Amino acid sequence: MASAAEQLASNLNFATFAKAEDLKRRLWFTLGALLVYRLGTYIPLPGLNPDAFARAFAGQSGGILGLFNMFSGGAVERMAIFALGIMPYISASIIVQLMTSVVPSLEQLKKDGEQGRKVINQYTRYGTVLLGTLQAYGIAVGLESGNGLVVDAGWFFRISTVISLLGGTMFLMWLGEQITSRGIGNGISLIIFAGIVAHLPTALAGTLELGRTGALSTPLILAIIVMVVAVIALIVFVERAQRRLLIQYPKRQVGNKMFQGDTSHLPLKLNTAGVIPAIFASSLLLLPATLAGFANSTALPSWATTIVAALGHGKPLYMVLYGGMIAFFAFFYTAIVFNPKDTADNLKKHGGFILGIRPGERTAEYIDYVLTRITVLGAIYLMFVCILPEVVIAQTGVPFYLGGTSLLIVVSVTLDTVAQVQGHLIAQQYEGLIKKSKLRGGKRGR
Repeated sequence: MASAAEQLASNLNFATFAKAEDLKRRLWFTLGALLVYRLGTYIPLPGLNPDAFARAFAGQSGGILGLFNMFSGGAVERMAIFALGIMPYISASIIVQLMTSVVPSLEQLKKDGEQGRKVINQYTRYGTVLLGTLQAYGIAVGLESGNGLVVDAGWFFRISTVISLLGGTMFLMWLGEQITSRGIGNGISLIIFAGIVAHLPTALAGTLELGRTGALSTPLILAIIVMVVAVIALIVFVERAQRRLLIQYPKRQVGNKMFQGDTSHLPLKLNTAGVIPAIFASSLLLLPATLAGFANSTALPSWATTIVAALGHGKPLYMVLYGGMIAFFAFFYTAIVFNPKDTADNLKKHGGFILGIRPGERTAEYIDYVLTRITVLGAIYLMFVCILPEVVIAQTGVPFYLGGTSLLIVVSVTLDTVAQVQGHLIAQQYEGLIKKSKLRGGKRGR
């Protein structure tokens, strides 16, 4: 028999959406917040020569700056006040998550429920301020070292740049929290999503322009479109794939009645790490090329030039290291965000157990065994999705925004957003059914 939630989901239609006034308000708020974000990516930093910076960025867009530009919605290429984007907050969140696994006091806060979560979020904000300040100051110094990038170099420019960039990051962090609480959820993810999607039309137009000029043949463009659709279908399938462990709860007695034990499932996602491994691997691999681009090429030793050339897009060494680092971070981040021992302890505390597995340590070992096996599949999936577009980009010159990392983010956030909307619709319909049942009960009482 279908559950109540499944029955409600099957009855959802346009009429349900039309009646969901609260959901429509949340959607309008989310769209308004994303519009404010997009407008902020066009407000340049004070004291900067935009023409000189545009020429300098054009020579570095293939490195880590191109990756950051994608996540910031094009703010980096315009050096806008949102150039840092939300990345300092994401980096601080990851660092705090790592520290909760090695620092006992933070680990205890993680187990303290809502109050502990608020303290950890506050530490994350402090970390965002620290990382944002360091990165903003580094950008200011780097801009001053460029030839003609800054109109009037000095401490006033550095301080104003730090205040502008850090203020932009903190505003985006606040905006993401507002979207999460007053919008449809996933605020931080939606901000990154909006930045990527905003440049997809340009990327598609660039691809079609390559076809018009003859740089790409029509069959090749059609093959690329088919490949993108196939990769999107694969991402949708894998991101929704789960390995469900059957959890059995013992019989319980309430008064003189004996109730049958319940059963539930412990869902383990095939790709627990999400898009984080691809972001980490891309950032680390593009860092040497970016540093070499800022440095004087004649001052680099021959061995450094050889390494930088071997780490270019589409090169064999780049592909091997990219795949290996994705696999490493897939296992590493999964171990950070999912603790089998804590899960086993929670099951034991509530009387749940896996059939045939002794509660406690043996359950933790079994969950870890299953999680390791499915993470192998998840890592292979991530490597395939990220490396295949890189090969196509290197061979055909398709714009960078059609890379595997951007596709992963766009599809994953879309799936999460659709799930959030469906959740609001189900809650709306469920509340309507409760009101109807109360009205019927009141009429019968009369």
